[in-house]
Amino acid sequence: MVDLNARAGIGMTSARTRSRMVERLREQGVKDAMVLAAMATVPRHLFVDEALASRAYEDTALPIGFGQTISSPYTVARMTELARAGRELGRVLEVGAGCGYQAAVLAQVAHEVIALERVASLVGRTRQRLRELRVQRVKLKHGDGFTAATELGPYDAIVVSAAFAEVPEALKAQLAEGGRLVMPLGEGDIQSLCVVDRLGAGFQQEKFEAARFVPLLPGVA
Repeated sequence: MVDLNARAGIGMTSARTRSRMVERLREQGVKDAMVLAAMATVPRHLFVDEALASRAYEDTALPIGFGQTISSPYTVARMTELARAGRELGRVLEVGAGCGYQAAVLAQVAHEVIALERVASLVGRTRQRLRELRVQRVKLKHGDGFTAATELGPYDAIVVSAAFAEVPEALKAQLAEGGRLVMPLGEGDIQSLCVVDRLGAGFQQEKFEAARFVPLLPGVA
């Protein structure tokens, strides 16, 4: 969960601003009440640089350094909604934690979130932010999204915050029975949100709306 008591914000960073964002998400088609409540709870302005705080609730991605971005509110809400699929989530893996915003939202709808980030300097900054906000249920790890955290699986859901040309077999293998992988699939300007469900020994894949993410890179930095 998230402790907002000390840093609730005023003006553009207030709870009222988050409520307006949630109304916009509802108009855009996000229907899951638990996801909408999570978006209303997590203060997005505290996950971006102070200079960008006034733009935090615009429906756009914003830079967070190291060539990475924080996804737009709609993208975060939509991926969370697809991952949850109306069910209770136990353990969730996030690949590409970045500034920690998606992980904090996932922590509102899951019992435990394992968040991986390959950039060590970003991990340190994000870990401090999550600690200051008292975000519980998130374990942030520095590691390769393709191979790290396998010992903590399987997972009820995996959310990948970076694009890849094909669905990595290493991630599919970490899905629990009935588990779901949500990730952007494609390259450059041709990407779409993809859902992969584990059904027994097989997998079922489906594409949804267009997306735009930085590429998923192997290794650590």
